Amino acid sequence: MTQHLAAPAAPTSGTHTGWWRDAVIYQVYPRSFADGNGDGMGDLEGVRSRLPYLKDLGVDAVWLSPFYASPQADAGYDVADYRAIDPMFGTLLDADALIRDAHELGLRIIVDLVPNHSSDQHEWFKRALREGPGSPLRARYHFRPGKGENGELPPNDWESIFGGPAWTRTEDGEWYLHLFAPEQPDFNWDNPAVADEFRSILRFWLDMGVDGFRVDVAHGLVKAEGLPDLGGTDQVKLLGNDVMPFFDQDGVHEIYRSWRTILDEYPDERIAVAEAWTPTVERTANYVRPDELHQAFNFQYLGTHWDAAELRAVIDSSLAAMRPVDAPATWVLSNHDVTRHATRFANPAGLGTQLRTAGDRELGLRRARAATLLMLALPGSAYIYQGEELGLPDVTDLPDEVRQDPSFFRAAGQDGYRDGCRVPIPWTVEGSSYGFGSGGSWLPQPASWGGLSVEAQTGDPGSTLELYRSALAVRREHPGLGAGTAVEWLESPEGVLAFRRDGFVCTANTTGAVVRIPLPGRTLLANETVMIVDDMAELPADTTVWWAV
Repeated sequence: MTQHLAAPAAPTSGTHTGWWRDAVIYQVYPRSFADGNGDGMGDLEGVRSRLPYLKDLGVDAVWLSPFYASPQADAGYDVADYRAIDPMFGTLLDADALIRDAHELGLRIIVDLVPNHSSDQHEWFKRALREGPGSPLRARYHFRPGKGENGELPPNDWESIFGGPAWTRTEDGEWYLHLFAPEQPDFNWDNPAVADEFRSILRFWLDMGVDGFRVDVAHGLVKAEGLPDLGGTDQVKLLGNDVMPFFDQDGVHEIYRSWRTILDEYPDERIAVAEAWTPTVERTANYVRPDELHQAFNFQYLGTHWDAAELRAVIDSSLAAMRPVDAPATWVLSNHDVTRHATRFANPAGLGTQLRTAGDRELGLRRARAATLLMLALPGSAYIYQGEELGLPDVTDLPDEVRQDPSFFRAAGQDGYRDGCRVPIPWTVEGSSYGFGSGGSWLPQPASWGGLSVEAQTGDPGSTLELYRSALAVRREHPGLGAGTAVEWLESPEGVLAFRRDGFVCTANTTGAVVRIPLPGRTLLANETVMIVDDMAELPADTTVWWAV
């Protein structure tokens, strides 16, 4: 039975501020953020209890990874009911209370939407299997006869992102498409019923009062006509780098134009954000044209090494691509699908975004702190993944028997080490789960977690948490930071980035040595101590400095 709840007012009801153009958005992975009922699994009650912490941190909005009813074959990205909360996370009343409390604190709420695929336990898919070939429900997914003399071969050569074939054969002999796990059958967006259903789902959550949606696999909804073979193997290596018949097809844009009309019907500037892996940032810009979505994740930036020349090239191309479509650039360093940047930067460049080696912890943390200050100085919107404000590393030594990432158990797919960035975060110095909850945690936490906890870092001026709090406060107050479309690059030594914004200069030394530069102005913030000698500033290795000019 569907519940109807009156929508709570958004923080800036009735105004038109373009709030998403400079918003700092904090990603909450609910199962790993805070456990309210002591069952070892994070939940909405836990998130709600920690909203004041997020307000004090200084973020503008909270993005919640999926909490829908789900068998949890892929941590909730396999949705069985888009209008219900999974009991492990709570109820619709809990969601309503969370949204209301967030709005009272001036925080906006963005929820994950998973339109590329459902769970195999979704009622549509279960009926499609029961009713067999020819069922109208099968037309809402991609069911096909197989190749070979007896249909024993998949309909084409597509591979799952999680490894293995992208097709599974049913008992009646037909095959169905799943670009991810077999428990995640892909919707057929050529079927009008699918589009109608998701327009209804959008309205359901907008009526609940959410301020926007993060659109999962936004690039995957439309497949090339005829589902042509791709050719070759190791197809996952092409993801985000090449044209693929199941990703970034032009037909997706008609879907998002229809969604934009719905979003614009609601007050308080509701938004949608595309998770779109595309070959170029210019292709990403297509998702944020004025009549489509509002933001798109900048995966090109996330994957860039800690190297001045590479960073400048990606910053320039990102800003240039967004400018013609009047959309804000976005900047992100970590999320629930990649190794935390404190660990990526602790390892040599070129190892990708999923690592199993801890690397040089001290080096990684120093670079991560510097990279964060650089990111928050750039024009546009920024994303923070839960726990990065604590400087958390990836947990790279999880025993194989506790891992739950589905791609870990499938050959030839993603590396499958995403559990390392999903370990529940620490709130207190002591306790069975360092304040996460009273009943332990669903993934084991390292012994070092207590020293990295919110309690341990609060009030310590040298801590990563206080660095984030200071940076977000300066970013909010300084007129030269936040929204914008360009930076003015300044002359700087090799390995150093330097740019100007209104009344503000940022310098980032990406080298492993001290670099001397002419003093740009008055120091606002730095991740390491900067020495000033005779009108020269000595930038320590891997250090970003904010200057008032």
